[in-house]
Amino acid sequence: MSTVTSREPAQAGSTHWASRPGRPDRVTVAVYAADPVLCVGVVQQLRQRPEVDLLADDDAERAQVSLVVVDSVGDDVTALLHRLRHNTDTRTGLVVGTLGPGALQRVLECGVAAVLRRAEADQDQLLHLVLAMANGEGVLPGDLLGKLLSHVGSLQRSALDPRGLSLSTLTTREADMLRLVSEGLDTAEIARKTAYSERTVKNVLHEIITRLQVRNRAHAVGHALRNGLI
Repeated sequence: MSTVTSREPAQAGSTHWASRPGRPDRVTVAVYAADPVLCVGVVQQLRQRPEVDLLADDDAERAQVSLVVVDSVGDDVTALLHRLRHNTDTRTGLVVGTLGPGALQRVLECGVAAVLRRAEADQDQLLHLVLAMANGEGVLPGDLLGKLLSHVGSLQRSALDPRGLSLSTLTTREADMLRLVSEGLDTAEIARKTAYSERTVKNVLHEIITRLQVRNRAHAVGHALRNGLI
């Protein structure tokens, strides 16, 4: 498979469509692809749209949107994405054939704002991607968004303290009481709010402090807030 090399920049689409007078709202786009067939395919789709101004190689650095079109994400593609990330004038989108395990996180860490599968990259979808990025939005296919959310949740759980705490460490009652502590309520006020006895409130909060291995109620609140427990 031919991919973008990190040794020299990939060439942007060779077709440059000069901006029309009186259309300052057109989005400037540069297309990067080592495979000329992939490049031409995307360029031909976008050049028909009056909302888009395709830039030639020499002007690619000033593009508002950079589209990187590849079969898959390897080290060479990652190097290109890192380089584009340093260009503060452009937002980068990825049109990709397949994303292997871990590739989504990898490209997002490289500053990619939007991802579109090549199989879905018709003219309308490409235009939607370009306009969304120009407006500062991110775009991900639904299933990839689900994977990203699952991954974020996994990172949150693994970031909790090494004693093996999880997001479900606190019961609903414990979380409710700790939330009331965070609002400045004392034992008697929490008892009235929750309809438990003051003794129960004290026992529950003592159990939280013991299990989290913190010093006091304030410390427990701070720990719970930092780790997403309340």
